[in-house]
Formats: sequence, C-alpha cells, structure tokens
Amino acid sequence: MKLSDLWSTSFLSSRFILWALFVCNLLGTVYGYIWYDAQLADTWQNHPHWQIIFVPDSPTASLFFTLSLLFLLFPGPLKKYFRIRTLIEGLAVVTSVKYGVWAVSMIFAGAYQGGDLVWQDWMLVASHLAMAVESLLFVRLYKFGPLMLLGAGAWTLLNDTVDYTYEVYPWLPETLWDHVSEVAVFTVVLTLASIAAGWLALKQAKRA
Repeated sequence: MKLSDLWSTSFLSSRFILWALFVCNLLGTVYGYIWYDAQLADTWQNHPHWQIIFVPDSPTASLFFTLSLLFLLFPGPLKKYFRIRTLIEGLAVVTSVKYGVWAVSMIFAGAYQGGDLVWQDWMLVASHLAMAVESLLFVRLYKFGPLMLLGAGAWTLLNDTVDYTYEVYPWLPETLWDHVSEVAVFTVVLTLASIAAGWLALKQAKRA
C-alpha cells in the first residue's frame, strides 16, 4: 500500500475505517464534554441557561463529525434526512477545522507566555490536529454545498459573538487571561479562515 492510499476515497469510505473513526470520535466527543464539565456547571449556575449550548466548542465540533459518519455508514436508511445531513457536514468541516486549530494555538500561545506543557496538552494537540485534518479529508465524501457551508460559518460566527460578548469562551491558560481581546480577534479570523478552507476543499472535491 502506498502512503497516498491512506487518504484515498476508497480507503476513507471503507466500512472498517468509517467504523473505526466513528468509535474514536464518539469516545473523543464524550471525553470532550466531560472535560468541559466544570465550565458547563459554572455557566448553568451563573449565566442565562440558553448560553450553555455555546460553551463546549470542540466536543460539539467532534459530535458533528461523528454524526456525519453515520450518514456515510447508513446512506440508505438515512437518505430522507438529506438536508440535515448536508447541514451537519458543513458544520463538521467548519467547526472541526476552526476548533482543531484554535485549541492547538491556545495551548502553544499559553506555553509561549510562560505556561507549562504537560502530557495532557500534547494529547490535546494530537487529537485536535486530527479533528482538523480528518474533516477536510472527508469533504470529497460529503454532499453539502456552498449554502450549507455558509450556514455553518454563520453559526460559528454567532458562537464566537456569544463566547466573547457574554464571556462563555473556553477557559484559557492562565498566561492568556490578560489577552482575551487578542484571542477574540484571532478566533473570528480563524472562523473566516475555516470557512475559506472548507470552500477550497469543496472546490477541490468537485474537480476530482
């Protein structure tokens, strides 16, 4: 097997790979929500309850990708949910790229400001980079178009707005507490870049 075969359409669409990724991402999603447990509890107690949906960013992105795999595993039975499928796929791409890169950036930015890097940080770096890469690789298997991509981008920008307007953004390393405004700007720019990445991946998939 050639190295390039590992990201070929036939390899990615094999049921073994789809099931393997489904299980890995499902477990990662559950772990992600557990990781956010303290912030979810704090938000529920100290903020309007409607804001809680905007708190767990990375696990929700992972959830979108996990759900997108179900449509690839069961295309026949889930055919009637085509519009929901395309929306979930658009959200999977934009949010996975955005929060995958965002988490890695915050970890290294915190370390650059003097924070420590522990083994959990390296685990998070690997898992979040995988989020970003896998979502772009699967664009060629997805059915979403520009409209759903833009809808996903609009949702992600709304999430950014709520996060930094009502201070429900993911808890940052202590070394970045004085740089929230810069983080907010970076976050919005990264969302726009993620939409652009999804757009380019979509165009490339149509050429293939």
